[in-house]
Amino acid sequence: MADTLRADTVSVSFDGLRALSSVSLDVPAGRVTGLIGPNGAGKTTLVNVLTGFQKPSEGRVLMDAQDLSGLAAHKIRHIGIARTFQSGRLFGDLSVLDNLEVTGVGLGLRRREAAQKAMEMLEWIGISLLAETIAGSLPYTDERRVAIGRALMESPKFVLLDEPAAGMSEEEASDLIALIRRIIAELGCGVLLIEHNIGLVLEVCDHINVLDSGVIIDEGASDHIKASELVRHAYMGTQIDAEGAIL
Repeated sequence: MADTLRADTVSVSFDGLRALSSVSLDVPAGRVTGLIGPNGAGKTTLVNVLTGFQKPSEGRVLMDAQDLSGLAAHKIRHIGIARTFQSGRLFGDLSVLDNLEVTGVGLGLRRREAAQKAMEMLEWIGISLLAETIAGSLPYTDERRVAIGRALMESPKFVLLDEPAAGMSEEEASDLIALIRRIIAELGCGVLLIEHNIGLVLEVCDHINVLDSGVIIDEGASDHIKASELVRHAYMGTQIDAEGAIL
């Protein structure tokens, strides 16, 4: 399938324990694809496979029919697949601007060009006032936005956002939704959103995949996921609204 990042029947085992079992998932360009599931479902393991941080035990990772399985993470980033991390992983002793500049240099830009593009990206996101702030001193939510800016350096084809709304207020999550929509509309890359804030996922995603115990148990548009008994069962014990929809 053209312009698609695909996990093709991917399985991952750790010391005999199956973390993922024959998982297939498509991330088309120009769309927001959601990945949800309870803690321990295997979401981050799947992201690690898609971005070269974890080799699949079985199956393949494809981009536009190109087999990426087994490629190192830095090579996959050069090909055009970027990600954020749950823990941020910014260079804490460097400024925000330097964090993005280092990424640009790593992707082959000269330092002056990397600095210019880093500032342009901070302005695009709306956080240029943070440029000279030491990254290690940032509040949690600003750290998330800087991490997204770093991932977007040099216009990747796909960006995988791992728990970007963690710790955000409702207003901040709303701003994140607007940013994700701008990524699609203005940059045109495909987005895979891995998120515990199910309300955010339901609002912004075109298609949602539900992972539980290493298996995709359901997928579809927001209305389908809201009404899914399989999804409801996977999230048993989480908050349910008055109409029975998952919150």
